[in-house]
Amino acid sequence: MPRPEKVAEVDRIAEKLREAQGAVVTDYRGLNVKSITELRRRLRAEGVEYRVVKNTLTKLAAEKAELSDLGEYLAGPTAIAFGYDDPVAPARIIAGFAKESRLLTIKGGIVDGQVIDAAAVGELAELPSREILLARVVGGMQAPISGLVNVLQGNIRSLVYALDALRRQRESA
Repeated sequence: MPRPEKVAEVDRIAEKLREAQGAVVTDYRGLNVKSITELRRRLRAEGVEYRVVKNTLTKLAAEKAELSDLGEYLAGPTAIAFGYDDPVAPARIIAGFAKESRLLTIKGGIVDGQVIDAAAVGELAELPSREILLARVVGGMQAPISGLVNVLQGNIRSLVYALDALRRQRESA
């Protein structure tokens, strides 16, 4: 018979896995308290939650959240960074910190309900932020419109020059 505290913890982890747009599973072995505190500070600044989890409870939660493939990444000391607003933020921050510390290891992750491996998390971390991607899309959409405006203004400008030349010709005649 499972204890109520463990059942509640499985439910909490399953809920976090369902709600998270992006999550990164890490092995924090070798990090000291100062390093983990620094990592948590960086993650918290981006709205990302970092929790040390028990593997057996997380495997049960992953199955409950229909992410049973996550179980293969749950071995050894495990912590998960949950990102609720931006699916790229946890991967970007964790990958950057892993490069700096060389002790933090990325095991795998979740993006929009899909389990991904460590290589895919690294690729995800290389993507620009959501705001930059949106700015690029808007810039791409704006370029043809401004080109059209310039073409239309050129036709109107030519008409104005022609009418002005006609007016000068009639004034001189």
